[in-house]
This record gives sequence, C-alpha cells and structure tokens, in this order.
Amino acid sequence: MTTHFITAEIDLQETPAELLEVIETELKKQGEPLRWAVTSVDTDEQKATVEAVVTTVKS
Repeated sequence: MTTHFITAEIDLQETPAELLEVIETELKKQGEPLRWAVTSVDTDEQKATVEAVVTTVKS
C-alpha cells in the first residue's frame, strides 16, 4: 500500500451534498481517500481546490 498527496480542482456545485459527492468521486479516481480538505475557493472561476491523502495498492 502506498500513500500519495494529491491536489484536485473541483467545479463548485449547487448544493453542499452535490459538492461532497463530486469531491469523493474525483478523489476515488486517484485511490482511497484517507483525509481531504477544501483549501481554497475561487468564486470568480467557481472552482474549489481540494488537497487529499489517498492510498493505492501496489500491483
């Protein structure tokens, strides 16, 4: 198992529940999220920056 620090840019959603779902889906593309945080929001561009630690299984 390997851990990675990743950064993702997420489009802001209409509701917090939708935003949560989009963040979790995006992070799972990179591995299994251990923890994550929204670290910045650009209201002009309607984007949120998410930093996360994910794990992947070595093949």
